[in-house]
Amino acid sequence: METTKIVENVVIVGAGIAGLTTALGLHRLGVQSLILESSDSLRVTGFALAIWENGWKALDALRVGDILRQKHIHLHGNVTTSLMTGQQLANMSFKDKGKPEVRCVRRKLLLEALANELPRGTIRYLSKVVAIEESGFFKILHLIDGTTIKTKVLIGCDGINSVVAKWLGFKEATYTERFAIRGCLELETNHSFEPILKQYFGKGFRAGVVPCDEKVVYWFFTWTPNSQDKELIQNPAKLKQYVLNKLENVPSYVKSFIEKTELDSFHLAPLRYRQPWKLIMGNISKGNVCVAGDALHPMTPDLGQGGCCALEDGVVLARCLAEAFSNKSKKEEKEEEYKRIEEGLKRYANERRWRCIDLITTAYIVGFVQQGNSKLVTFLRDKLFAPLLFGQLLKKSNFNCGKLNIP
Repeated sequence: METTKIVENVVIVGAGIAGLTTALGLHRLGVQSLILESSDSLRVTGFALAIWENGWKALDALRVGDILRQKHIHLHGNVTTSLMTGQQLANMSFKDKGKPEVRCVRRKLLLEALANELPRGTIRYLSKVVAIEESGFFKILHLIDGTTIKTKVLIGCDGINSVVAKWLGFKEATYTERFAIRGCLELETNHSFEPILKQYFGKGFRAGVVPCDEKVVYWFFTWTPNSQDKELIQNPAKLKQYVLNKLENVPSYVKSFIEKTELDSFHLAPLRYRQPWKLIMGNISKGNVCVAGDALHPMTPDLGQGGCCALEDGVVLARCLAEAFSNKSKKEEKEEEYKRIEEGLKRYANERRWRCIDLITTAYIVGFVQQGNSKLVTFLRDKLFAPLLFGQLLKKSNFNCGKLNIP
């Protein structure tokens, strides 16, 4: 096979939320990049995600926030109920002054909104990176099709099994022994479901239902399967019935959303996370290489901050890297440019490290308590901790990653 050689300033591996955000931020600031995506199209695994106040600030910095606001309902609040006692544990309003903007956004529409603002040709599909090597002040990427790409900057946004994160020395993310089922139902008529996130706690599981728009409803179910449950994982029909049996005490209209969801419209995945001390000790950046998004901070979904954190990453990274390129002089040596890029990526790493550690740690603790299986944990959750847990949702979304100084 004939080898094709390409030279780029910035190569981003992965066209997920972090990769597209970083590329669009750089584009807004006048820096061109190339995204390598291993699949043949944008991947929309997971169907939908919560975008909190911090995420909308990042989207507004990229100038795509209003595009998505027009297509998604502004949620009014969160109501959580115990299926063990039937009591309401929390009722949080998002409407009051000073409360965050929260919407459940369809992943497909989010990725398309970001991708559509990029110049044609920015994303190169069917481009799987199989090896990375150093060449002076450059990195050489070898693709599965024989293509070789030489780049001044390499950014890994290639998800939880990141090739770039592995090159930086990160080990595989840790399994929590928990699993999540995520489903999406699109109706032909309006569902008339109020704009509220409704959550339900049971013994050893947590579930939720939330509208994305007038016709689309998203739902999730997280639990720790035992040995018998694991046999269901390979059988979508039995898995769906398992969820319905666990949720027999939820309101009938909520249960109907799950009943009507087609088997190809729900997704099962194990929950994994990056142990916080790995971020304290590890290299988020090294020379002209760094990671962002799930390649950096895989976390459990219990704060709804995974996607928002990826958006923050992209804005901060684009800002730091664009500054490095903007200060370039005409007679500059390659070594001087390399050092500026290295310093820019170090600034990004320093700015993101503790924010990511905070979110990973808090999400893990909140998930452990919310999905309590013992009598003691469920008692404390239902009687004492519920308001504190939901207060964390607001607290962690009260963050601003900053703006882009777009010309």
